[in-house]
Amino acid sequence: MIRVENLVGGEFVTPDEFFDDISPLDNSVIAKIPRTKNVDDAVNAAKAALPIWSGLTIEERCVWLDKIANALELQIEEVARLESLDTGKPYSVALDVDANRSVNNFRFFAEFGRSLKSETFEMADATNYVIRKPIGVVGLISPWNLPLYLLSWKIAPALLMGNTVIAKPSEITPLTAHFLGRICTDIGLPDGVLNIVNGYGPEVGQAIVEHPEIKAISFTGGTATGKIVAATAAPMFKKLSLELGGKNSSIVLQDADLDIAVPGVLRASFLNSGQICLCGSRVLVHSSIYDEFMAKYLHELQDFEIGPVISEEHRSKVMSYIELAKQEGGEVLAGGCIPDKAGAWIDATVISGLSHTSRTATEEIFGPVVTVHSFETEQEAIEMANCTQYGLAGSVWSKSRGRQVAEKIESGMVWVNTWLHRDLRVPFGGVKDSGVGREGGLWSIGFFSEAVNICVMED
Repeated sequence: MIRVENLVGGEFVTPDEFFDDISPLDNSVIAKIPRTKNVDDAVNAAKAALPIWSGLTIEERCVWLDKIANALELQIEEVARLESLDTGKPYSVALDVDANRSVNNFRFFAEFGRSLKSETFEMADATNYVIRKPIGVVGLISPWNLPLYLLSWKIAPALLMGNTVIAKPSEITPLTAHFLGRICTDIGLPDGVLNIVNGYGPEVGQAIVEHPEIKAISFTGGTATGKIVAATAAPMFKKLSLELGGKNSSIVLQDADLDIAVPGVLRASFLNSGQICLCGSRVLVHSSIYDEFMAKYLHELQDFEIGPVISEEHRSKVMSYIELAKQEGGEVLAGGCIPDKAGAWIDATVISGLSHTSRTATEEIFGPVVTVHSFETEQEAIEMANCTQYGLAGSVWSKSRGRQVAEKIESGMVWVNTWLHRDLRVPFGGVKDSGVGREGGLWSIGFFSEAVNICVMED
């Protein structure tokens, strides 16, 4: 039994009330989680640490990011073990995706910070110097699907730019955030620079969003919750970054190389049990290759390993969409069942025969369920891809037309002949109901700092 504690001002503390952390692998209780209801102590600790941390040079803060990366890397197998235990994902996925990326996030922003150039703009009679100042205390709220991966994606640039942090991991998956806190105290990160609080979103998450001393909010999660965050933070004029839901398409054109497209689309469909906001939960295939593609896709699906979904409650939601699909006239080609074992398991499910405008094909399910559709022309595929309220990501598979089609997809990110191939320098984020703002490289630097211009008149 793991006892999770809050990290506040360099000390591990616990409130009087706890709740259970349940593993989706077998429904066993694996940890006790603090039920925190306010963040005043954490904010006070962050404010106290701010002058010291912001007073360091960016090069000195880069050294600290490298120290965190190195310490995480030394215990990367334990990070993967905890992530697999907490989320139910296969250990190999937790290691290759979650743990490695968490290390890389800190290392990337350390290297990126060292590469930042001073910005000056010359006039005939003056020089403009652009400097970046810390915002102050920032609130970071991350989801349960990629717990440390996405939390470190926020923490690293926030610390790089001289801010102090109040971080809230998902109440469903707190273990790796707690482990990160332990690592940061072990390496001597100054007290109060990173504070981690645990609890329910409507309680401690809301307390973070509405606290007047927290000047910026970076939130990753569901669109419905994102609306609540925006409604609270916007009237307080906080800086706000929202990375929200998706209903992404994998478009397979008639000239696609199926040796590449089939495994690529399959991975986009079911990696992390479909619980990645970037997953391609709608598979659009040209009618001329539909039968061949589907035969290969369903064959390779038999050997694709997935874990359970995050909880029995979430499984009920996912199963309700499978039942909805049947009511809407869909045919279950694979899966659709709950295996006879403990935990929140669902078989990987493929559904055909639905209209591309059906609820099942347009609403975010966030589980191991995909719908497949055929199309006749590129324009039809583009219209099908763009028909949802979401616009986060997508992929196009083609030997010759991938980029041209990708440019017409209404989303923030599109891959051609690959998926989830990430360069951390490029913008990450969505359009429409998939969010506000961008993360990555200079976009993260811009969000976590205040750009100030100093104009100096020449003598």
